[in-house]
Amino acid sequence: DGCGHTVLGPESGTLASINYPQTSPNSTVCEWEIRVKPGQRVQLKFGDFDIDDSDSCHSSYLRVHNGIGPTRTEIGKYCGFDFQMDGLIISRSNEVTVQFMSGTHISGRGFLAAYSTTDKSDLITCLDNASHFSEPEFNKYCPAGCVIPFADISGTIPHGYRDSSSLCMAGVHAGVVSNTLGGQINVVISKGIPYYEGSLANNVTSKVGPLSTSLFTFKTSGCYGTLGMESGVIPDSQITASSILEWSDQTGQVNIWKPENARLKRAGPPWAAFISDEHQWLQIDLNKEKRITGIITTGSTLAEYYYYVSAYRILYSDDGQKWTVYREPGVDKDKIFQGNTELYQEVRNNFIPPIIARFFRINPLKWHQKIAMKVELLGCQFSIGRAPKITMPPPPQNKNDGKNDDFSDDFIHSVKTSLQTDKTTFTPEIKNTTVTPSVTKDVALAAVLVPVLVMVFTTLILILVCAWHWRNRKKKAEGTYDLPYWDRAGWWKGMKQFLPTKSAEHEETPVRYSSSEISHLRPREVPTMLQTESAEYAQPLVGGIVGTLHQRSTFKPEEGKEASYADLDPYNSPIQEVYHAYAEPLPITGPEYATPIIMDMSSHPSTPLGVPSISTFKAAGNQAPPVVGTYNKLLSRTDSTSSAQVLYDTPKGQPGPGAAEEMVYQVPQSVAHSTGSKDE
Repeated sequence: DGCGHTVLGPESGTLASINYPQTSPNSTVCEWEIRVKPGQRVQLKFGDFDIDDSDSCHSSYLRVHNGIGPTRTEIGKYCGFDFQMDGLIISRSNEVTVQFMSGTHISGRGFLAAYSTTDKSDLITCLDNASHFSEPEFNKYCPAGCVIPFADISGTIPHGYRDSSSLCMAGVHAGVVSNTLGGQINVVISKGIPYYEGSLANNVTSKVGPLSTSLFTFKTSGCYGTLGMESGVIPDSQITASSILEWSDQTGQVNIWKPENARLKRAGPPWAAFISDEHQWLQIDLNKEKRITGIITTGSTLAEYYYYVSAYRILYSDDGQKWTVYREPGVDKDKIFQGNTELYQEVRNNFIPPIIARFFRINPLKWHQKIAMKVELLGCQFSIGRAPKITMPPPPQNKNDGKNDDFSDDFIHSVKTSLQTDKTTFTPEIKNTTVTPSVTKDVALAAVLVPVLVMVFTTLILILVCAWHWRNRKKKAEGTYDLPYWDRAGWWKGMKQFLPTKSAEHEETPVRYSSSEISHLRPREVPTMLQTESAEYAQPLVGGIVGTLHQRSTFKPEEGKEASYADLDPYNSPIQEVYHAYAEPLPITGPEYATPIIMDMSSHPSTPLGVPSISTFKAAGNQAPPVVGTYNKLLSRTDSTSSAQVLYDTPKGQPGPGAAEEMVYQVPQSVAHSTGSKDE
């Protein structure tokens, strides 16, 4: 009468003393006999051990034996408060006997232990949680029987479980391992979340949990996508039932709760059976064999109709004629699945191992008021894939042919069973399946090649964009139409004559004076007229008589010899329009040369008779100018009886007036120069 929570599986299990984790009663005893497959050994691990040792393990203790029965041999006898068992207790054979004796005592929780075969080197107990491990990812083996009433979990899939939750119990809730069989879990630790939801799944209730520093999730095969009830991939014609509830309400409207209404999360009424008994069923045709890993159910979801199914069986078939009731491996009775406890909550149950079938039936066994439910199936596409070719060994040559036939039939049946339960790695064909298949070599290769190709194409695009921008900037620097550097400014100045001017005050017009205009100016007006706005042009290239041209023209001089200043006197000629064309434009920073001016000095009253007209331009004739590269003086009389000497400035970039041989034309500037008072 001292046995507590006990689940003894074929490869693993869990056992605890009575009333654990509370104080065990006095004078109780329990004995467990554990057997695993022949050729294997048993390992025992304690999750908690607290047995009174006041009488030195005389009346209260735990004893472990090799073997079962009178031939068993003792491995060890243990007692003590909060006793820490170092390592595992390993048997010498495939059989172990565990004996718990509780004498007279005041305190002591008793014990909880797990066992497995020795090939499970990473065995943990049902009491271990994520906070006991520091690795961000690890694999552990959970024993069978970890759905225990004294352990709590918070959270659900896919969001994760609170770090204080029992790893193995959460694994059962998530559908990763079976409570009857146990199994391997792959745990991933990540940052916690502020709130953990609660849910009911696989007969485990997850509670709502508060904020935690970390959480854990499980890595799985990924075959947990929806198979098409909610999305409509499964058509109405493939959903049938044993009976349909049809009735008229108070208004006389006929209500029919048809099988196609049994789609999870669909608004409206559910499917309901006309008669509520254990012979009713809801059937789903998947059109071909699928790997079915779970089912989600709800009640009617209508507040005025409080109907739901609280327990059911699952049947499956390949042809819709011969049906098999789902059972867990090693269990000789049908598995009864826990259904809903109210009409709204979604309840999930997983199939471990999964069901491979085309036709799927739900057989309600318990319900509230009426049989009514909505359903969704979980799973993925099933394919045998690269199944090994079955080679039958030749039967032994003996007279017992009947035994050979039995052997062959058993062998084929075992091979078929193994092919149906093996894991497959494929991409589900169901459109709404939200699962990630197991990664194969091809997927891994694609995962490497795709980012590399994306990076290469991105780099090429960036190079082309940069080259295009660089080319545009170069074009900007050299001119809009990509003219050579030495020709771009002249081209622009030539084009400006065809463009409309912005305003009259900014117009730049070549300054031209005729002899008659100069003669009519008063002495004080002459300097004013001479101080015109600086020209933007360099040295004049042609002078004399030219045809009427548009302003701002930049013609080059005609080919031929240069004319002398003395060859042509424009002031003695008939009045003609004199136009001076200019060569290359000057930079924006400022003009190098002044505005060309033609003055009729001979007509000035103060000018000596022998002084000829002076021009700063080359003459139109063939004679060279008499003076080149020297400072020329321009004297003019004013009414102030003082004379000024006009000098020519030095072009920009030249060393100064001293380098006379490098100077050609200068800008006339008035510089104060005291000369003797001439005839006043």
